[in-house]
Amino acid sequence: MNDRVFGVPQSKLSHYERLEVSPQADSETLRQAFRRLSKTLHPDTTSRPAVEAARDFQLLRESYDLLADPERRRRYDAQLQQQKQLRLNPPPVSPPMPSSNSWNGIGERRPLSGGEWFALLLLGLALLLSLVLGLGVAGVQGRAWQVSPDWLSNATAPTADNAAQSALPEGS
Repeated sequence: MNDRVFGVPQSKLSHYERLEVSPQADSETLRQAFRRLSKTLHPDTTSRPAVEAARDFQLLRESYDLLADPERRRRYDAQLQQQKQLRLNPPPVSPPMPSSNSWNGIGERRPLSGGEWFALLLLGLALLLSLVLGLGVAGVQGRAWQVSPDWLSNATAPTADNAAQSALPEGS
């Protein structure tokens, strides 16, 4: 049985093709086909490599065992019929939705991965450590935590009265 059916490997053949019988074959025909093929495929009676002959004989034996049991054969025939129907009438395939823009899914929401959560945690810890370290250094050096800039202090800034007087001419 060296790929007899159009070069199809043994593992791709149906059980009927492997036994070289029609799906309507009776049990006696199955038995005769198995005996005839087993003589040519058995590892002890063939000149083919032992591994290949054993594999093909095992496939032949599985095919015969399945088709010899009426219940298993009925289920197998139903499965073949269903596969045939699917090949003849494939289920409708909806066309892919055309994208309305060129972003192709960029910016769509998705849950964060574990690595992204870990990076956010490290970023938060770095920010918190920087804040604590900065306030700690300021406290140790005796600096105030809130400092007003010099340009906002009252000593150098003109008051509203001084500003109004400087805007008036000197003779008034």
